[in-house]
Amino acid sequence: MRASEAPRAITSAVSIASSLGLTADHATVLHDSNKLTLRLLPCDVLARVAPVAQQVARFEVDLALRLTGSGCPVAAPEPRVEPGVYERDGFVVTFWTYHEPTSPREIPPRDYADALERLHAGMRTLDVPTPRFTDRVEQAQHLVADRDRTPELDDADRRLLGDTLRSMKRRIQERGGAEQVLHGEPHPGNLLTTRGGLLFVDLETCCRGPVEFDLAHAPEEVSAHYPGLDQDLLRACRTLVLAMITTWRWDRGDQFPDGRRLGAKWLSRIRAGLDHNGYAADGC
Repeated sequence: MRASEAPRAITSAVSIASSLGLTADHATVLHDSNKLTLRLLPCDVLARVAPVAQQVARFEVDLALRLTGSGCPVAAPEPRVEPGVYERDGFVVTFWTYHEPTSPREIPPRDYADALERLHAGMRTLDVPTPRFTDRVEQAQHLVADRDRTPELDDADRRLLGDTLRSMKRRIQERGGAEQVLHGEPHPGNLLTTRGGLLFVDLETCCRGPVEFDLAHAPEEVSAHYPGLDQDLLRACRTLVLAMITTWRWDRGDQFPDGRRLGAKWLSRIRAGLDHNGYAADGC
């Protein structure tokens, strides 16, 4: 979120929380990206705040309610207020149960895979309209093609990303695997280690596609513990996802910490990976 918007966003969250009967005298910023994630005290509630024009908050809340109701490992909306989307001063605010972080530790790959498999099992039963994973790929393709939004990307790297996105999308579609509702970005940053177990957050990225697309966001060791994966499809998804997240880092509006350095590093990984696998970025 733009720095100029943050104070108003915080004020909106605190004001709404207070109007709902939550005691919110202080707000601590936990995460700042396309939305602001706050811990409100002393009520100890998590608030997520986004500009009205940049959110799918209603979809996220409804999906979380359905998934938690069926026992899936996802973070739940705050039970002390009516689950919903609250709007004030150009922002939408949602309230979630706050989980105190446990001692930092690496998540065992088997536990990670088990949580993701249980999430997928619950999502498989959902009949909800979601974008397809290819819609997100196309967003990345448009960004690569837009020199005004990616002015620091040189021509050779622009071609590399564009060709990789196109060829990997085609390769995945040609595999013709089963598709279902997915988390969309179940990377470690969207997985909480809580006293009650592992919980996935940030459901706004949900899309429809093969489960391998989700596994491509997780550490490589996780896939060894997830049954029934198509390994060729997983490799293509890993390359595709790497190209997508690399593209986001070159967006001039990207607020990811140290984003440009990571973008350059990941470009090198894409180039090395394509050379290692013996095919050109255009799939020829």
